[in-house]
Amino acid sequence: MWLPLLVVLLALFFLYRWYRHSQILENLSDKYVLITGCDSGFGNLLAKQLDLRGMRVLAACLTEKGAEDLKKEASSRLQTVILDVTDSQSVSSAAKCVSDIVNTKGLWGLVNNAGIGVPIAFNEWLTKEDFFKILNVNLLGVVDVTIQMLPLIRKAKGRVVNVASVAGRVTMCGGGYCMSKYGVESFSDSLRREMVPFGVKVSIIEPGFFKTRVTDGEILKDCLTKVWARLPEEVRRAYGENVYEIYCNTLDQSLPKCNTNLHLVTDCMEHALAAVYPKTRYSAGWDAKLFFLPLSYLPTAWVDALMRVNLKPVDVSASD
Repeated sequence: MWLPLLVVLLALFFLYRWYRHSQILENLSDKYVLITGCDSGFGNLLAKQLDLRGMRVLAACLTEKGAEDLKKEASSRLQTVILDVTDSQSVSSAAKCVSDIVNTKGLWGLVNNAGIGVPIAFNEWLTKEDFFKILNVNLLGVVDVTIQMLPLIRKAKGRVVNVASVAGRVTMCGGGYCMSKYGVESFSDSLRREMVPFGVKVSIIEPGFFKTRVTDGEILKDCLTKVWARLPEEVRRAYGENVYEIYCNTLDQSLPKCNTNLHLVTDCMEHALAAVYPKTRYSAGWDAKLFFLPLSYLPTAWVDALMRVNLKPVDVSASD
């Protein structure tokens, strides 16, 4: 008796949830959206996607070439801004430019998409500067841009969409990348709670592995090779040449399998901007939904066993 009732209640819950999330705002063509990291990847695709929808896109690019190339593929509505998220002066200039453009309407959406993936390696192979390089872009850049744009977003009672990663749920490698994504999750959670009185909504995008510059095997391997070459001899002997080769082979085997359908991510971003009731978190890609998200809820010991790096360190004392 109770089982059929439970099934009906679950069906009604998911039907209500689907209906709630299917409601889309009207008059989207009046709304301004700033997207960072539009030179390539998710940001570039999202800028063109929202432009086609008729929204007023402000595409922030790191380079003039990136901005020029994007304008060739978009309508005259799309406007570009040069922005280096690691430079507070650049962020302030961009905020002034955006303020002049949106005027009294305010900024409806901010998509913090800009990010990098290197340097990446075992923690002991890296320096403080290596960690800072990634954190400065992926986390501190997000914080700086968001804080300087918040007055404009509050004015529009708009949206903040922060791009984290499944690496912000499960730590899968050493270096600053996973740390930065965990930080984005934390910053977004606190900001979401603080912005409730102002009518501002904050969403987090958690993509799995997609084919972008962050997962470009050649870039990652080139960086890894440089990191390995600069290591002190003692560290290289302790790990062994075979460990470096295994790391490179792992990149060769896993990265070509990255999802090429970037729309799975940009569709989540668009929903977070256009839905009446956006979700708090969006998992994009089947690897995120079926592996990494469930994995993040397992006991730590289980996750450690699954994610453990099988190293066989060299016995340095025996070789001396």
